[in-house]
Amino acid sequence: MRMETFEIAVPNQKTGPAVLTVYGIDNISVAPEKKRPMVIVCGGGGYHRISDREKEPIVLQFLAMGCSACLLEYSVAPNEFPVSVQELAAAVALVRRHAAEWSIAPDKIITCGFSAGGHLAASLGVFWNREFVYGPLEQSPEEGRPDGQILGYPVITSGPKAHRGSIENLLGSRIEDEELLKLVSLENQVTKDVPKTFLWHTLTDGAVPVENSLMFAQAMTEQGVSYELHIYPCGGHGLSLANEETGGVQEPLLVPYCESWISMAKAWMELNFHCLSQKQ
Repeated sequence: MRMETFEIAVPNQKTGPAVLTVYGIDNISVAPEKKRPMVIVCGGGGYHRISDREKEPIVLQFLAMGCSACLLEYSVAPNEFPVSVQELAAAVALVRRHAAEWSIAPDKIITCGFSAGGHLAASLGVFWNREFVYGPLEQSPEEGRPDGQILGYPVITSGPKAHRGSIENLLGSRIEDEELLKLVSLENQVTKDVPKTFLWHTLTDGAVPVENSLMFAQAMTEQGVSYELHIYPCGGHGLSLANEETGGVQEPLLVPYCESWISMAKAWMELNFHCLSQKQ
């Protein structure tokens, strides 16, 4: 396995560049031409920090599936929208440029975000072809387009069901700007160009209400976007893998019933991208 680190600089960063750590799997002699999917992981943390539970433990799961994976440590407050979504678009483009070198399938780049990181991944999903994202990066919209997205208990709305802290950190001094509030309420921004999506949430999430995923799913239904949605009847917020690896001794984070999301995400990737088989 190889590991490389890249700094990602975009306009208006207030705290230095984002950091993209790339974990690559070397092909073995029996499959020297294999092209792997790449999953770019964005942990949650309310746009205030990035949770350790949603960093390397998630990356390792995708590596075990046979994917390559990246961890994006994106800019949080005091940085404001759209800095982090530009960073993610630049990260996707960087992976796509290195696809041949890293044995990556350039049409199988998937973002994976949790909570506020889910808002970030979904933001790129809806905004990848908007000039305010790709223009300042001096890249084409297609370079930064994700081919799919995996969203775990994502922050979606800025409306009554919002995780208010995430939205406040995202907009900072512009939190009273009604047009911006509407813009970052992603259920209002879905078009047919949103990539295929896998979502999971818990019905009893007390921090980011389940309606966030339901509203996004309804918007995708109306636009004809392919998606898979799983709602678990139990479990709180921030479960990550919902096991001892990410929950430690914190009982609220140990919900064995919810552990199946990662295997279902694997099945979704295989169904939609054939990206975990030996067939190319």
